[in-house]
Amino acid sequence: MSTGPSSRTHTGRMGDIPFAVAVLAGYVATLTGSERFTLREALLLILLGVVYLSIGIYGFALCERLGSLRAHAVYFVVQIPLGATLLYLSRGQGWLCILPLAGQSVALPRRGTVIVSALVLAASVLPFGLMGGWAVVGRVVAPFLAGIVFVVLFTELAVSEQRARAKMEQLAAELGEANAKLRDYALQAEELAAAEERNRLAREIHDTLGHYLTAINVQLEAARVVLESDRARALDALNKAQTLAKKGLADVRRSVATLRATPTESRPLPEVIQTLAEECRAAGISTELVVGGSYRALRPQADLTLYRAAQEGLTNVRRHAHASQVQITLDYSAAGVVRLTVEDNGSGAAETKGGGFGLLGIRERAQILGGQVRIRSLPGQGFTLEVEVPG
Repeated sequence: MSTGPSSRTHTGRMGDIPFAVAVLAGYVATLTGSERFTLREALLLILLGVVYLSIGIYGFALCERLGSLRAHAVYFVVQIPLGATLLYLSRGQGWLCILPLAGQSVALPRRGTVIVSALVLAASVLPFGLMGGWAVVGRVVAPFLAGIVFVVLFTELAVSEQRARAKMEQLAAELGEANAKLRDYALQAEELAAAEERNRLAREIHDTLGHYLTAINVQLEAARVVLESDRARALDALNKAQTLAKKGLADVRRSVATLRATPTESRPLPEVIQTLAEECRAAGISTELVVGGSYRALRPQADLTLYRAAQEGLTNVRRHAHASQVQITLDYSAAGVVRLTVEDNGSGAAETKGGGFGLLGIRERAQILGGQVRIRSLPGQGFTLEVEVPG
């Protein structure tokens, strides 16, 4: 069972402006209406209005911070009689001033809202009864009841919308955090898979090399035993040992080639991309590498993604672009991101949304890191590949 206003919702500071507008509108209607007030009456109305408005804004904000049902009860016990007094002194002209109290009651549990709304209705019609007789009360009850119901429902809707927006913002923040964790997990899984593969290949080299060395040792031992008595058998054993040695060497080379570190693990990224540029230049295409900003080390996955992007871009230039010039730009100048651009003056392409398996792989690598890939091209106007990764 709830014990405070937090059991339903908080109107928050969003109610300050409507409260102030309603009170000021009530005073404008009062002071510009047909009723005439003496200077003393006007000053008294203004003084009470300032008190009423101040309590309505700062007093209610204090109640919201405290989150106490008792504090809200004290607030309404003070404000409702004060609002009724203002309504009476304004001779019914300031009826707008009291309605915001019904909206503020939404901060209470449902039963509290009903009780406060009923008290606001009573405080609204009581001054009219005192001024014009109780017959007038019957005529004003219905309009005030409709106004109070409208204010309560409108406030409920506004607060619900505010809560829904806050919930959406919270969910969006949680989703962003989950995506960041997912990218980290993907990178960790990639690193783990690479480590497992290297361990597997290391075991394979050990087992393969051990097998071949053992077999070679057997053949050499056989050759040594029969070298003096049976030269033909000795030569046959030596030939078999040599064949086994060649096979073992070939297997080791294949495994070592698989285990070989990526180019970016041992050298800075600009240096290895410069090597790609020289290879492209050797193929007859004028190639230039421009490095912007100050070089900084990136995560291995980010370095490898940019390297593969440059490699794929230059490969496509040589295969398809029919270009005479290509410029590679590696830009470290922006904070938090590094951008690689490969731009040629070749034949271009009319369709850039698809791309082959190479470009698809670059997109996937960039997405895992939380980066972006952009392609710009038109027929006859060259091709530009731009990859941006955090770093």
